[in-house]
Amino acid sequence: MAKSSVAVRTSRRTAAPVAAPRVRAAARPTTQPALPVAMPSMPVVSESELEVIWKTYKRTRDENLRNTLIEHHMPLVRSIAERVLQTLPKSIDVDDLSSAGTFGLMDAINGFDLSRGIKFKTYCTTRIRGSILDELRSQDWVPRLVRLKAHRLERAIRALEGRFGRAPNQAEIAEELGITLEELQAHEAEANAKTIFSLSEKWDDGDDDQELEKVEILADRKSVNPVDTIQQRDALDMITSSLTKKERLIILMYYYEGLTMREIGEIMELTESRVCQIHSNVMARLKAQLDRAHDEG
Repeated sequence: MAKSSVAVRTSRRTAAPVAAPRVRAAARPTTQPALPVAMPSMPVVSESELEVIWKTYKRTRDENLRNTLIEHHMPLVRSIAERVLQTLPKSIDVDDLSSAGTFGLMDAINGFDLSRGIKFKTYCTTRIRGSILDELRSQDWVPRLVRLKAHRLERAIRALEGRFGRAPNQAEIAEELGITLEELQAHEAEANAKTIFSLSEKWDDGDDDQELEKVEILADRKSVNPVDTIQQRDALDMITSSLTKKERLIILMYYYEGLTMREIGEIMELTESRVCQIHSNVMARLKAQLDRAHDEG
């Protein structure tokens, strides 16, 4: 029977760099019992029947009984996965966490000792949660030491805020942590790790009819503002409206195409000095127009 794995939903686009973990398949020992691929819906098992199943399974290691125990405790796996999910980014799927937790449940079933007299739920809860957290840590691109420093810094800041009733300064934080200001600055730089988000994640704008992905609403800070482009074009049309075709071409090629006076002369079959003369005349007339407009205003 093929082993199931924890799979991340692959994005249709590449995700941008930001410090949150993503879940994917973890390597499991080859001796690990296979995760049931498909189990039919089973009736509710009573406590007395469950006790018999446990004793029989521990004696026979019957795979069908193991599947019955897994099915019976799957609601607990789901509940733990949902609680862990509340502290994670939206890009993490609860089904992925449940899959990781199921491996912890299987380990707990195999390792549970009936003779110890403790409840299985108490024993397996820790194993399930630990399996989920181990999977998250294994896929976390930020080193664990960095996260520990970040948590320590956050705890110190919260403690000082509660004590002073205001945001603490760096000297107070450094004193609280017992480190120098230089060490505090290094801690803060390490703690500012970026989180990775999926750009294909849906943007929740409350309109189900027009679903957008985050990549579709990212601002392109290198692009030209269309409003500025329109305003520049309108200003150019107004300034050059009184110019002749030859004068307008010279202004456009010099200021917007970046050509030299010599290159403009070659294109228009004029001497370089003639191009300079026309340019100077145009600039003088435009300056006079601006001065008049300023005086009238």
